[in-house]
Amino acid sequence: MDRDLHRDLSWLIACPDDFNRLCRATLEAPGSFGAEIRKLAGYSLDADRLIRLAKTIASGLAKRYDFSPLAPFRMSLVGNGTSEFIRAGLIATAARHGLALDCAAAGYGQALQDSLQPDSAIHRDAPAVVLIALDWRALPLGLTPGDAAAAEGSVEAALDYLDSIRAAVRRNSGAICMVQNLAAPPEGTFGSLDRRLPGTLRCLIDGVNSGLVKRLRDSPDVLFDVAGIAETVGLSNWHSPNEWNTAKLPFALEYLPLYADHVCRLLAAQRGLSRRCLVLDLDNTLWGGVIGDDGLNGIHIGQGDGVGEAYADFQRYVIALRDRGVVLAVCSKNEEEAARLPFREHPDMLLRDGDFAVFQANWNDKATNIQAIADTLALGLESFVFVDDNPFERTLVREMLPKVAVPEMPEDPAWYARTLSAAGYFEALTFSEEDTKRASYYAGNAQRAILGRQAGDLNAYLASLEMKITFQPFLETARARVAQLINKSNQFNLTTRRYTEAEVARLESDPSVFTLQVRLRDKLGDNGMISVVICRPAEPSVWEIDTWLMSCRVLGRLVETAVLRELLEHARGRGVTRLRGVYLRTDRNKLVQEHYPNLGFALVEARNDASVWELDIASSNAPPPPMAVTSMGFQTAAPGASS
Repeated sequence: MDRDLHRDLSWLIACPDDFNRLCRATLEAPGSFGAEIRKLAGYSLDADRLIRLAKTIASGLAKRYDFSPLAPFRMSLVGNGTSEFIRAGLIATAARHGLALDCAAAGYGQALQDSLQPDSAIHRDAPAVVLIALDWRALPLGLTPGDAAAAEGSVEAALDYLDSIRAAVRRNSGAICMVQNLAAPPEGTFGSLDRRLPGTLRCLIDGVNSGLVKRLRDSPDVLFDVAGIAETVGLSNWHSPNEWNTAKLPFALEYLPLYADHVCRLLAAQRGLSRRCLVLDLDNTLWGGVIGDDGLNGIHIGQGDGVGEAYADFQRYVIALRDRGVVLAVCSKNEEEAARLPFREHPDMLLRDGDFAVFQANWNDKATNIQAIADTLALGLESFVFVDDNPFERTLVREMLPKVAVPEMPEDPAWYARTLSAAGYFEALTFSEEDTKRASYYAGNAQRAILGRQAGDLNAYLASLEMKITFQPFLETARARVAQLINKSNQFNLTTRRYTEAEVARLESDPSVFTLQVRLRDKLGDNGMISVVICRPAEPSVWEIDTWLMSCRVLGRLVETAVLRELLEHARGRGVTRLRGVYLRTDRNKLVQEHYPNLGFALVEARNDASVWELDIASSNAPPPPMAVTSMGFQTAAPGASS
């Protein structure tokens, strides 16, 4: 490749030579400051340019410029190295991921002290996340080669030290901890024996890393796999003795862009900003050659030559993404019959027709086709990644659909899988059984959209789906999926409040809180959990809807009416006379700004960024939904009711 993939973040567009001038220009356009900052952050920036961009962001903040569409996010950083450069890299990189980042840092060498102090800088502004960025130098790892008992005690002491910081953070700010594991130094003393001899540094680091995974398993805290990043680029490249000795930089400064990008992927994932759909070109992207010209036997795919095997490797990676829940779609300039032929008849084709939720093959421009795919799947464009070998098509989609992620692809297809993987568009914090089914959910949704266009009459169409909706309270078995929906849903989300799995567990056991998880099936398949509702007592006989969100893939099917009827039934049974709904406006949830008035709620308060609505339960009579309803597992008593 022309540029080092991981050092230079080569999936991003090369940085223009006049970058500094572009930074100055953003300060002259306060009305579009946030959008321009995000555009600048989208280039491949080295450490110096990240620091330059962070200074521009600081200037805009001082001038009180509007950072929209970037979403505000607060985090803190504790580490044992110099934090100044890391903070700047994080602040600049966060804009690429849609975040306006405010990042405080602990004092040098003060990780535990600042964590324990309730009014320290890292707790003062209620951060959502605290990054614990300690390396092996900060931990009590005593070298005792050959002494297994002493080595085990040393590992436990290091893990306990990290746990003490996590506990202090949880106590003083309630933030989620992003805990960095340890990148081993390249220097060893026993050669290959280092990894299996108890008490060597390498063996101790391996013990801490494996122990950390176990300790975080049932915790809302997040593992940041720095060891994996360092091993990817090479430990001798990652660690710079000169930069540690002279500036206490915990890794080589040239890898600041990579480090910051990985941190910000996790922050974005926590805010539901990871991508969900991979849109693929066909000719010279999934196979070598042009199907319309070369025919079925003329394209390169599969065993027998290096080019064909490269495309087969890329298809294997795409299938792995689908299996973990990424939705696949095709966007190709081709005759549809010719485009589908390899998937149906080529013996070495690994992907098949049924792997794609939507298949757009025609002669429209690709931006138009991607928009059509988004409409069919009921997904926002910010959920999409578009892969195409043709730089013209990539540039066109970037210009016409700037919310779509469009990686720069190398000329050699052997690098396709590694490039897409390195870009990290599909970063995940959790993985559930429902994730494995997501691709089939959206494939079914595309079929429903086709049926809907054919039916013409909405009522007849909805009746033909034979929908079955199920209501249950939050349960431990569904906790991970509930938390995932809460943190990923942005468009159909009235308040966009976020809760961790631990907080969801507390909601389950709180008798004053009413919770609802909603699942939907129809004749085309199981949609899984599609809605979550949380109600809290606000005053005597009043429930406030703290959270009401729904998957956009079931829009237009009157699910919200069924949910309202379920809420009304349980509210009446608990002596509640009024429902209060709050709409907190964001850049991404305009879809639901009329949600409450459409359901019969009356406006009681309006502000620029929020509105409050109430519904008199006695006078409300929501129409029956066009689906069979099952309600199960609710208490018959009246927990938390006040009358």
